[in-house]
Amino acid sequence: MSDKRDNKILPPKVPKGGNYQLWVILATVAVIMAVMYFNTSNTLKEKDLRELKTMIESRDVRSIILIKDKEIVEVTLSSSALQNAKYKEEIQGPMGQNNAGPHYKVRIISVDNFDRWYNELVSKIPESERPEYRAETRVDYFNMFFSWGFLFLLLFGFWMLMRRMTGGGGPGGQIFNIGKSKAALFDAENKVKITFEDVAGLEEAKEEIREIVEFLKSPSKFTKLGGKIPKGALLVGPPGTGKTLLAKAVAGEAAVPFFSLSGSDFVEMFVGVGAARVRDLFKQAKEKAPCIVFIDEIDAIGRSRGRGQMPGANDERENTLNSLLVEMDGFATDSGVIILAATNRPDVLDSALLRPGRFDRQISIDKPDVVGREAIFKVHLKPIKTDASVDVKKLSAQTPGFAGAEIANVCNEAALIAARRDKKAVDMQDFQDAIDRVIGGLEKKTKIISPEEKRIVAYHEAGHAVAGWFLEHADPLVKVSIVPRGVAALGYAQYLPKEQFLYQTEQLMDEMCMAFGGRAAEDITFGKISTGALSDLERITKMAYSMVTIYGMNPEIGNMSFYDSKASDYAFQKPYSDNTAQRIDEEVKKIIDECYKRTKDLLSHHREHLEVIAKELLEKEILFQADLERLIGKRPFEKPTTYQQFTNGSMDKKPAVSEPVATEPLSEEKPQAEPNPAEKS
Repeated sequence: MSDKRDNKILPPKVPKGGNYQLWVILATVAVIMAVMYFNTSNTLKEKDLRELKTMIESRDVRSIILIKDKEIVEVTLSSSALQNAKYKEEIQGPMGQNNAGPHYKVRIISVDNFDRWYNELVSKIPESERPEYRAETRVDYFNMFFSWGFLFLLLFGFWMLMRRMTGGGGPGGQIFNIGKSKAALFDAENKVKITFEDVAGLEEAKEEIREIVEFLKSPSKFTKLGGKIPKGALLVGPPGTGKTLLAKAVAGEAAVPFFSLSGSDFVEMFVGVGAARVRDLFKQAKEKAPCIVFIDEIDAIGRSRGRGQMPGANDERENTLNSLLVEMDGFATDSGVIILAATNRPDVLDSALLRPGRFDRQISIDKPDVVGREAIFKVHLKPIKTDASVDVKKLSAQTPGFAGAEIANVCNEAALIAARRDKKAVDMQDFQDAIDRVIGGLEKKTKIISPEEKRIVAYHEAGHAVAGWFLEHADPLVKVSIVPRGVAALGYAQYLPKEQFLYQTEQLMDEMCMAFGGRAAEDITFGKISTGALSDLERITKMAYSMVTIYGMNPEIGNMSFYDSKASDYAFQKPYSDNTAQRIDEEVKKIIDECYKRTKDLLSHHREHLEVIAKELLEKEILFQADLERLIGKRPFEKPTTYQQFTNGSMDKKPAVSEPVATEPLSEEKPQAEPNPAEKS
């Protein structure tokens, strides 16, 4: 974290000490290269005995040194011979001429034979003119240093490799600590500052987690009635819903040691390391008991055993999982250690891991409803300077299907947009643009579409608007736009679905009819269709097949469901015959044809409303729910729309033409972008 002094942001402090391992390696290599370069015995030019005899007889040799252990003779020229052009050219080296010598070397077969040969040769030469001759034994420091230096580099490189693979140092080196746990410990000295007050929209989950924390703080409150402390709790939910944040809040609230690590920390390339780390983790936890151990993304090691495994294969993850199962509920299990785990894929977890006694509680953390989103917005708006026009209820109503992480992203984007516009506070317009940016992508101001394509897009979106307005069980639109956004979409529509979990047949049929509104409007207006209904057709087809094959909503097929919630990864056959498959296809086509005909009849009956909305879209490019009520009147149903209920009947005012738009949601999920007619053409 950066330091702030005198309102200036200073760069982060760099820890003292550099990469000393690299400097050690470079220094060792430099020394070895220097020794190799300056080792004269390797750079001397070689002569034979015949040439040496000629040089001695010519009185060109000053000294001869016999090296016994190498069986080499080093020859040094006299000062007069160094002036000879023949010798000058031969002894010239990269560092210049070496006058001190030695200048040549001669390999011999035997020391005794050379000694006799030399004595016979110089016996004919006067003693004053004979070369200086001596024999000596040398220690080869170069070969010794090169051999040991290479071994040192090899060991040092192996140590660095083990350090990189096991991460960080420690007493005794990581080669001996590879089986140690990587869990981060949070205690009184290193406490997390996040508390339950920072977690919004998860009241039920907080209640169960808070009970575990209270049990650790005052166990007598529960044990006096015969209760036992739960072994573990599994947090299950989609990505971004706050599982890890809730665990951080537990670490901040609990007055006991808290171990935090990820499921991938157990996985290593060495056999048996994962199981060893599990045992070491629980050993540390038992020493710190009572304490809490949090394993994030436990599906990395908790997958079902034997799934997708080759016969006879040995899976290291299975060994790690077996060790975890034994530690959580085995003969050697001690009380006082609670396991918290988080995953967004509970379907792949092993059944032995999920049973009571290991994870006694499975806490479901779903995407927040409108009340939860309002609470999450309030948390994330605390550090942001907001304008008085910001309505938290309206923001929560306009973000259906958003998780906590997406709401945090919306608040951050709004602050960035306001700063880009040089505003002193973030207003409602900035939040609208941020929502549109998160849902639909960046507005394509430079994309130029033809007037004909723009007209097709306008009637397509108007068809969705009219169909949703006059279908009782459909969700009427909140906002519709024909401003190009995102990668390829030319228009977007945002709907606010109801917060419900059960859908009746009539509701699903109305949803499909509303999805057909775009294509039916093109067919009625232009007499031809385009590729803009791609996502609509995909959604309709999935819903129709779900009604027939999953929910048993078709009288011809009957009350049968071919959905297997525990199907294996490899399903090689369908659970029904070919005749049943043909009947399913026929019934699905009947449902889709019926919905399309019903939608065309509805839009034909309200043709004047379709024309009014399409022309208004061509003129203003963006319409809100209030504009629909102004143009074609109120909905012919007594029950108010979901958006009106959430915002207490308040409607949006008409925005500027350049206001971005949002997308069309699929039931309770995050709104998806609806490609327009020209997207795939």
